[in-house]
Amino acid sequence: MDVHNISYLHFFYNGIIKGIHPPAGLSLNIFVCVFIIYVHLHLQKPIMKEIYLAGGCFWGTEHYFKQMNGVISTETGFANGKTENPTYEEVYTDTTGFAETVKVVYDERRISLRFLIDMFFHAIDPTLVNRQGHDVGTRYRTGVYYVEETDRAVIEAVFQEKQKQYADPIVTELEPLHNYYPASEYHQDYLDKHPDGYCHLPVELFRFAKEATESAGVSKMARIWRSGF
Repeated sequence: MDVHNISYLHFFYNGIIKGIHPPAGLSLNIFVCVFIIYVHLHLQKPIMKEIYLAGGCFWGTEHYFKQMNGVISTETGFANGKTENPTYEEVYTDTTGFAETVKVVYDERRISLRFLIDMFFHAIDPTLVNRQGHDVGTRYRTGVYYVEETDRAVIEAVFQEKQKQYADPIVTELEPLHNYYPASEYHQDYLDKHPDGYCHLPVELFRFAKEATESAGVSKMARIWRSGF
């Protein structure tokens, strides 16, 4: 149970059941109802977190993650480079050090970081250096860039689990986010605006992302998904 839930339950028990009276003029029944509504609304309040994921061409990676229940928003951009305010054209030269990256904002109450990283590995080949699909270049390297140090242990655990599935070493970067710049509007929600546009990911993967749930287990869902086409 969430620690926030426990604290409110203790307060309810100590304040109501053990005899603290409601404000003057307010019946106990009404007081309890108001309190329950307040707690319910508070517990529904999202806990917003963010993670930055480089999975090759960011058009497809963004579209993949925005399908997931619990992901609040996605944004394409460039992460962990050595210049300021790079343009797409500059990043394309592979001289800026940036990776095409998707900023994923998610509600931790609805989707966990572990689930997101697990899903990330289903959309990449983590053994490839500076390449995903037909896209080649340092800008297409894979990486997970975190903003909270406490997230690293969770991410590392998934990396270790995934390494068991590959004979070659995983080369996906795992680093703190050093810098990030949003891409221009042209590159935002690209596949929504251009449904037939280029994407290195298969269309079926988007359906998988929409249907996958943490309770069902990502690996189980992936087996079902792959057997369906």
